[in-house]
Amino acid sequence: MTTLVTVAHLKAMIVQKLNLKAVTADSFADDAPLFGPQGIGLDSVDALELVLAIESEYGLQIQDAEVGKEAFASARVLCDFVNARRGGAAQDAGA
Repeated sequence: MTTLVTVAHLKAMIVQKLNLKAVTADSFADDAPLFGPQGIGLDSVDALELVLAIESEYGLQIQDAEVGKEAFASARVLCDFVNARRGGAAQDAGA
């Protein structure tokens, strides 16, 4: 059985893998946009790095740009996407 990824773990991975200096996993809401000025401010370079990090960390392939764009709406949406792709059920934001 595949262990579900939590939103907290995913947020910590985002901060660590993208080497974000001004952001901590606790400093942004689970539903905050990841990209743009209303979110944590990720850009297109960060998107590429995030795709690579997710593929490496969770063994997933993210090929379709539209799926990727939708999946990266927020940490919670990305967590649900990762868990669904790994064969688990969608998970509420937990520890």
